[in-house]
Amino acid sequence: MNKALQYLGIARKAGFLETGADNCGKAVRAGKVRLLMLASDASDNARRRAESFVFGRRTPFVILPATKEELTAITGRVGCTVLAFTDIGLARHFADALAQENMQYAGLAADLAEKEAKMQQRGSDKRVCGKNRGQGKRRNRV
Repeated sequence: MNKALQYLGIARKAGFLETGADNCGKAVRAGKVRLLMLASDASDNARRRAESFVFGRRTPFVILPATKEELTAITGRVGCTVLAFTDIGLARHFADALAQENMQYAGLAADLAEKEAKMQQRGSDKRVCGKNRGQGKRRNRV
């Protein structure tokens, strides 16, 4: 779990980690969240609220094996129960680290690896299409 929590610290320093229910909710609605996480000792109200953020969306949601105190120590925010990765690469590495310690998270790691591959493919397709732009038939204007 310690290795996985290190990715939270890296993401926070890089600016790819949203903390708090309000910030995470805004980021989910904006389509920026790649993985939404909840502390293991979060209240039922916080769990329902986090589940409502991802309802009807393809955003993965996971309950972490870490408590609020552990997340507070990593993020520096008091009472941190809801976290969200906004970078797919860091989210995938985080899920891989979780899956190494607990096989319960293996499916999550596989899903995020697939999403990352699709996003990289879309990026390369976009670069190729951008090169062809503006090469169409020219019209004679009078």
